[in-house]
Amino acid sequence: MVLATATRLGPYEILAPLGAGGMGEVYRARDTRLERTVAIKILPPQFSSDPIRKQRFEREAKVISSLNHPHICTLHDVGQQDGVDFLVMECVEGETLSKRLEKGPLPLEQVLKLGPQIADALDKAHRSGIVHRDLKPGNIMLTSTGAKLLDFGLAKPVSPLASPATLSAAKQESPVTEQGTVVGTTQYMSPEQIEGKELDGRSDIFSLGAVLYEMLTGQRAFQGKSQLSVASAILDREPEPISRLKPMTPPGLDHAIRRSLAKDPDERWQSARDLALELKWIAESGSPAGVAAPSSRLIELRERLAWATAAALAVIALIAGIAWWRAARLNRAALPIQLSAELPQDTFVDRFRGAQLAISADGARIVASESKSASEWRLGVRSLDQSQFTPLPGTEHSAAPFFSPDGQWVGFFADGKLKKIAVQGGEPVTLCDAPGYARGASWGDDGNIVAAFSQGIPGLVRVPSGGGTPTPLTKPSKQKGETAHGWPQTLPGSQAVLFTVYGATDADTQIDVLSLKTGEWKTLQEGGSFGRYVPSGHLLYMVQNTLLAAPFDLSRLALTGEPQHVVEEVNSNVLGGGDFDVSQTGALLYASSKAAISFPLSIWWLDSAGQARPLQTSRGIYENPRFSPDGKHLAFDLATGPGQADIWVKDLERDTTSRLTHLPGRNTFPQWTPDGKGIVFESIRQAASGVYWVLANGVGEAQRLIESQTPIGPSSFSPDGKRLAYVQVSVDGYPQIWTASFEGGHDHPQLGAGEPFLRTSFHHVHPAFSPHGLWMAYSSDESGTYELYVRPVQGPGGKWQISTNGGDYPIWSRSGRKLFFLTPDWHVMVVDYTASGNSFLAGKPQLWCPRSLRFLGGNYPYDLAPDGKRFAVILDASEATGQEQRSTDSLIVVLNFFDELRRRMPPGKNSPG
Repeated sequence: MVLATATRLGPYEILAPLGAGGMGEVYRARDTRLERTVAIKILPPQFSSDPIRKQRFEREAKVISSLNHPHICTLHDVGQQDGVDFLVMECVEGETLSKRLEKGPLPLEQVLKLGPQIADALDKAHRSGIVHRDLKPGNIMLTSTGAKLLDFGLAKPVSPLASPATLSAAKQESPVTEQGTVVGTTQYMSPEQIEGKELDGRSDIFSLGAVLYEMLTGQRAFQGKSQLSVASAILDREPEPISRLKPMTPPGLDHAIRRSLAKDPDERWQSARDLALELKWIAESGSPAGVAAPSSRLIELRERLAWATAAALAVIALIAGIAWWRAARLNRAALPIQLSAELPQDTFVDRFRGAQLAISADGARIVASESKSASEWRLGVRSLDQSQFTPLPGTEHSAAPFFSPDGQWVGFFADGKLKKIAVQGGEPVTLCDAPGYARGASWGDDGNIVAAFSQGIPGLVRVPSGGGTPTPLTKPSKQKGETAHGWPQTLPGSQAVLFTVYGATDADTQIDVLSLKTGEWKTLQEGGSFGRYVPSGHLLYMVQNTLLAAPFDLSRLALTGEPQHVVEEVNSNVLGGGDFDVSQTGALLYASSKAAISFPLSIWWLDSAGQARPLQTSRGIYENPRFSPDGKHLAFDLATGPGQADIWVKDLERDTTSRLTHLPGRNTFPQWTPDGKGIVFESIRQAASGVYWVLANGVGEAQRLIESQTPIGPSSFSPDGKRLAYVQVSVDGYPQIWTASFEGGHDHPQLGAGEPFLRTSFHHVHPAFSPHGLWMAYSSDESGTYELYVRPVQGPGGKWQISTNGGDYPIWSRSGRKLFFLTPDWHVMVVDYTASGNSFLAGKPQLWCPRSLRFLGGNYPYDLAPDGKRFAVILDASEATGQEQRSTDSLIVVLNFFDELRRRMPPGKNSPG
């Protein structure tokens, strides 16, 4: 709302705008009755419905009206007209201190003149029971007569500081702001204000100390490039000594400012009047050192001695009172404070996979899997007192980072390995093979890492932090319907481990705990995932995008109370991994799910030049695009929620899309029958999981062809449609390639008994029949890295390695002799080949397209159109066009999180909290 010139508010005529802020707009106006110039502050109608703004505006009127001081702006009148609330105040001519500081520091004599005036104004407010809470250069006006203190919009009434005589009767008032909200300007906040604690006048004294420091030196006492780094500096660091910046500063003034900036309120000046008197004494001493003349000092000493006897009588009461007061402060829970930790411009956290960030135990550093594109992920580490993330070279394609207990190392998964790297950077160290995608790891204080892989070993393993062979720790119970274990956390003392247990679907989870000392194994929480114990005596865990907490007894490894919701909209993934972590010091780090699905994905046409154009423009989590044999339709699966996905079919000629499956659970990996009339797919759900078949036109219900207790995914039909190649995970966790006959037509389709195509101690995935059905391309980790191979389908024969630096997801061209595959960094490669009899000759792999595709955690991100000239690919929309610019991503840090948990629910018995 902008008031036009000559607008009337009662007897006041608007002349010109003076400024605007979060609490309202300020105008120069003329009082037509008294013919004087005034300042009018209005609360626009759109803010009047906001109870917090309305309350603050009314409070400012009451506060200013109660204060009559030459260095506090005077309130003349209050009013309301046409839904507009307004205050009429003294119009102060001059410039703000912040504007003056743009020119540099103030002369010493000005600092010593203005400082006592500001302190006097604060003393008046404090004696009236008012704490300003937003003292800063922008709220101090410099006039011809001195300083004027402005803007009491954030001021609040509190009980005055207790004296020894009234200490036992002093009490704290309830906060007037919503609990958990910190108000003020970060650069000038006191430590207790940043921590969300109750404030008294000594908080304003700290803020004044920061203002005086800036007036004298020309630079802020606590600097940083973000709110988080400034807050960290205020809490943990001392400002650069004034004597170093301004060597001629009187020692007395240096001392007065340093005492004002003491972290502990007990160590500061205990009243603004004390500080004002000290500043006046320094100004009047006439000595460059700030030391008074001897006669004055003698008089002062006599006065002090005269008071000494009386003061001694109060010592016992004073000590007792201070002890009580400090105990009350220590027992009072601090309010949670939410800060933002921004990543570099156009850099993003990987929210698609979840569990891609961590905070060190001491709360000093955070690490995140971040990127400037949708495929080139690497780790970035940042100290909380800095403003930038530092990339860690050598961590490309990283996932699921975690800190060592001392915070000096970061563990992570990358390229089928479990690795670690020093937080300062350097060469990554490989600890062991870790096939598949990451399900998390935890570094215990006994020097061992407990980890979970998606392939090879379905349970948890233990790996020495210096590297070595993984030792199995848990094994999923087939009788109980368990399929895998993941997201471990080693508990303090390394005597037990928390972990997530998966059932038939990724959404069918529970949190278990295993005592490594006794072998006792029990379920703590059904229907949750990503359990994390925190030293407040609570268990945190995820249910979809909600973070819950329950009291947890560490000694008995048992929950002792009902769970409660504590944070909504925390990012998570379909594997149950949560994007949150908690330090031992009580700082919660998380990524909000409101920031959207990492990169909203769509399906695009992509040619060899890297040009992309839309194919399926609506955004979502798309996977496994598959063209029909005639190229007129495209099948794909689309996730609609945690543990839920369905097969859809797009008619490319009519540009219409229809849903094909309506089964509960995850319906994925569509494969067309060679005649284009049917689609087989994998369905993962609790009641029945396996391979299903459905007519591609959507008529009739889906029919189950095979049921399995372990994951099973159809991969490729032989050209004649008589055999289906699929991958099934064995009971010991090894994915193997099988084939089975497909019979009965579309009236009564049946899948025959499976026959192993490859069944070894290695992992074999993604089989694909060649166009003539003579060869099978597949990927295997037999060399230690997934590479692409070709074998004959029938009879004995050779084996040819196609890729040289990693390869997976093979696709044969339907016309011409070309074989496509993806590299570990998701680039499309092409190989020319010739085949004759039992001989297969492959050429050198060539880069088909300069653009990389989107990582989809084990699913196909592309398919070749029948003409062999372009692909349907999964890309981020802005990455595909190269036009849409994204804003900076950020993580959220909540300080004093343990206090908030204890406030909401008591900690578990026998827990540190």
